[in-house]
Amino acid sequence: MNNATQPRNVRSALPTFAAGALLVCLTAIATAANAQSTGRLAVVAPSANPAPQAQPVASAPSTAQLQQMSNSLESVGVGDSVRINVFRNPDLNTEARVNANGTILFPLIGEVRVSGMTPQQVGELIAEKLRAGKYVVNPEVSVTMAQVSSRQVSVLGNVTRPGRYPIDSVNTKLTDFIAAAGGVAAPGSDIVTVLQTKDGQSIKKDIDLAQMFRDGNLANNMALSPGDTIFVHRAPVVYVYGEVQKAGAYRLEPQMTVMQAIAMGGGLTTRGTERGLKIHRRNGQGVKKIDAGLGDVVMSDDVIYVRESIF
Repeated sequence: MNNATQPRNVRSALPTFAAGALLVCLTAIATAANAQSTGRLAVVAPSANPAPQAQPVASAPSTAQLQQMSNSLESVGVGDSVRINVFRNPDLNTEARVNANGTILFPLIGEVRVSGMTPQQVGELIAEKLRAGKYVVNPEVSVTMAQVSSRQVSVLGNVTRPGRYPIDSVNTKLTDFIAAAGGVAAPGSDIVTVLQTKDGQSIKKDIDLAQMFRDGNLANNMALSPGDTIFVHRAPVVYVYGEVQKAGAYRLEPQMTVMQAIAMGGGLTTRGTERGLKIHRRNGQGVKKIDAGLGDVVMSDDVIYVRESIF
C-alpha cells in the first residue's frame, strides 16, 4: 500500500516543483534585465548634460579682463610721483617722480623701472632688491601714489572746481569727473562737450546730461581716457527789464514763454502792463524788435521789455 501511495505523491509534487523552477528562472531573468538597464543608465548619465560645464569657463576671461582694467587704472606712469616707505627704516623713506624713461631713483638700489606697474608691484620689486643686496633684512615696503599726472582728464567751464582729475578705479566715466569737480555750477548748462583724441584726430561730442537721466539711457555716460577734456557750457539766458519787480538775466528753460520769463523776474510792477511787450532779438543783421505776447516762446539771449502803463 505504501508503494502505491509513493508514486501518487511524486506525481502530485511534480507540478509544484515545476512551478517553483519556473519562478526562479523568471526572477533571474528579471534581475539580469534590471542590471542591464541600470548599466545602460550608468553609462549614459554622465554624458547626458555636458553643456552647463562650459559656462564657468566662459566667465573666466571676463574676470581677467576686469582685473587687467583695474591694474591699468592703478598703474604708475611717466610724470607720476610715488611715496615709498620702508618699515623700521625711516632713512629709506622717499618720494620720487617717474622720469621720461619710466624709472625712479631709490637709495642704495639706484635706478628702478616702475612704469606700468601697480604700487603693490613696485613695493615688492624694491623689497626684493633690498633683500638681494643685503641692505635690509626682511624689508617691508609700502608704495602709494603721491600725485597722478600720467592719466588725467581736464574738467573746464561752468563747474564748481575746474581742474585736472586723475583716472582711477573711482573716476572713470563722464559723470564721475563732473561730480569730482563739484558738479555743474549755477550758470552751467545741461549740455557738456567732450573732446577726445583718437588715432591722431580730435573728436567732439555734445551730451545732454538732463536728457540722459530723464530717459534713463546711460549709453552717453562714456568712459574717458587720459588727455580727454570736458567742457560745461554756460546755460542760455533770457533778459527781462522794464516794469518788472527784479530785472535781470534768467536761465532759459526749454520752451519758456514770455509769461514765464516775466514771472521769474517777480512779475509786473504796479505801473507795468502786459500790453505792448517787446522782444529784442539778435540775428545776423543786428537786433530786431518784435511785438510779443505772453504765450510767445523766447530764445537764447532774447531781451524782453515791459513798458509802463499809460493809465
